[in-house]
Amino acid sequence: MRPSKAEARPQRRPTRAVPATGAAHRILALVLSLTLISCATPPESLGPDGRTGTWNGRPIGTPPAPNPSLKRAIIARAEQEWDYFGRQEVVFRGMVESIPLVGDWEDDGPRQSNRVNEYWRAVGQPDLTGMDCQKPWSAAFIGWIMLNAGVPADQFRPSIAHWPYLADLIESADLPGRYFVPRRLQDYSPEPGDLICAYRSPSPPIMTNGYVSADALTGISSHCDLVTGKHGRTLEAIGGNVRNSVSKIRIELDAQGHLQPIPRRPWFLIIQNRL
Repeated sequence: MRPSKAEARPQRRPTRAVPATGAAHRILALVLSLTLISCATPPESLGPDGRTGTWNGRPIGTPPAPNPSLKRAIIARAEQEWDYFGRQEVVFRGMVESIPLVGDWEDDGPRQSNRVNEYWRAVGQPDLTGMDCQKPWSAAFIGWIMLNAGVPADQFRPSIAHWPYLADLIESADLPGRYFVPRRLQDYSPEPGDLICAYRSPSPPIMTNGYVSADALTGISSHCDLVTGKHGRTLEAIGGNVRNSVSKIRIELDAQGHLQPIPRRPWFLIIQNRL
């Protein structure tokens, strides 16, 4: 059973770290492996504008013409939905997760439940609503954001799960003019408009030197958030179905500005927005 709002609120001021669990040990192993990879493998070279480079030895295609208004529209849509759901905040610091502000939840009433139904409609599931609490809707939320911001379907294919669109973006990264391309955690510091993705399976996807193939993503349980702000080493991102709401998360980057996998968010992939 999920926690109630009353149970969620005491998490606002955690006074001690959560003890390491088996999942935490797996994340630690992932962090160590990424550290070793970053030491042993030279970073992928980025072009002068930071929008080109390679993915797993394949050149990434030439970037699209800059379209900052579309990038702003994507971020604005996410911010609007966060506001609609009461501006819930979730803060990750190491193994500790806190909720400084509890917002509206998916099943609080028709207003929230019907909004989740709009997200589901964007991915061809018109019968699902926020009352279907056991149906993860984070991918539907991302698809709705892209669709309503005006991103063409041939650039981003909305899906009921994250892995189909992630696999599609990896597979097509070498084509010219792609808006969204994959980046390794150790090569790239995420920026507003990017997607940051974590796995939710008991174990991470099969990766080689920090790369994941499209095939390795098939069927994997994952979650992606849309980066909306960056302030020094603090990254802000908005996601759907985060603690039963549209939430803004805050996480700390490392000294080089890179994502650090943590137990609650075992990051493994960044999707760069080249607009």
